[in-house]
Amino acid sequence: MTEREQEPATTEMSYASGAGGAPPAGGATAPSWSTDRPVFRRPDALAGLLLLLAGIAALVSLLLRWLADDDATGLDLVRRGFSGLGDLVETGLWQPLVIVLGGAVLLVLGLLMFLPARTHRVRGLVALVVSGLVVWAVLVPLVAAEFDLGFFGTGFWCAIAVAVLGLLGAFKALLTPPRTA
Repeated sequence: MTEREQEPATTEMSYASGAGGAPPAGGATAPSWSTDRPVFRRPDALAGLLLLLAGIAALVSLLLRWLADDDATGLDLVRRGFSGLGDLVETGLWQPLVIVLGGAVLLVLGLLMFLPARTHRVRGLVALVVSGLVVWAVLVPLVAAEFDLGFFGTGFWCAIAVAVLGLLGAFKALLTPPRTA
């Protein structure tokens, strides 16, 4: 038996249609390579910048007063929150912890957005969840104060910025499609 008479075990080209391994009537075959457009790996600079700004706003809020009638800075509130972890919900100190720690996570996610990837949707989804927690932590005191913004100091304004910038950066990363050639 010669090589031509032997049937090959595998073929590089597969027939798009046809019965019994015979080529279709037109003789067309499907190539063994992909005909899809290639997807480029790239950073998402705008989403990264927005998330970095959210993280920086969280860090700045540590240095500023959160309440207009109290001299406690954000760092003081976070220290109180870590010291009283048992009754965190009862004291209301969970909000500064969620905002500052969420801002730190958004800062790291913002740095990761500058790494090339096909899409940043997974990172954007994580940023959206973290930003949602930060929005919740911002809205609870706002509702308790009946949206009287005079009750809050500049540190809380930075906390609001963390929530807004985090949401914008997360949505930008989620909604940006992959770039193809």
